Amino acid sequence: MSEVCKLIIYDCDGVMFDSFEANLSFYQRVMEMMGKPYLDRENAEHMRILHTYSHREVLAHFFVDPAEWQEAIRHAGLIDYRDLVPLMQMEEGFRETLDALRSRVELAVCTNRSTSMDMVLDSFGLTRYFGCVMTAAKVENPKPHPEPLLKVLDHYGYEARQALFVGDSDVDRQAAAAAGVPFVAYKADLPAVARIDRHADLIRILG
Repeated sequence: MSEVCKLIIYDCDGVMFDSFEANLSFYQRVMEMMGKPYLDRENAEHMRILHTYSHREVLAHFFVDPAEWQEAIRHAGLIDYRDLVPLMQMEEGFRETLDALRSRVELAVCTNRSTSMDMVLDSFGLTRYFGCVMTAAKVENPKPHPEPLLKVLDHYGYEARQALFVGDSDVDRQAAAAAGVPFVAYKADLPAVARIDRHADLIRILG
């Protein structure tokens, strides 16, 4: 694998950061603005949805009526995500792993976040590590569609087999499979070329 891997692509939420509380707080604010009950954090399916899909898709799940959905989108746009960044925690060993990898491979982000990703990277001092940051706002079809990953590959001019995509959800796995990019499952029991529980394990995988 170390002979062909030239690019490592990271999902954001659940991989780079534990952002559960920040994401939940974001949608709780939308619910409050819309006059709706707060989401139940014990509802595993709802928590999976808000942590995995783009915000437009998440809100479409909770607001089926098109007019109400549009209003929810408008309210979401009023939330300053900088207020929520303190609720995010960088995954242990992530920065150290980036430091070790940056001289060996290209690094990129592929996330279903829309407009907050650049600000999050800047807040944690991570911007300099990534040559391409692909978000849901930059594509017609966010993950699990392969478009975001294909755009990252196109940015660097690499073939799918020359990359690894590190993700934690089945949406990530589906996107990787559709794009032909080998998938590494982070803290997740998913079909993958490798499963890791620590970011430093990627260094071992590359050899």
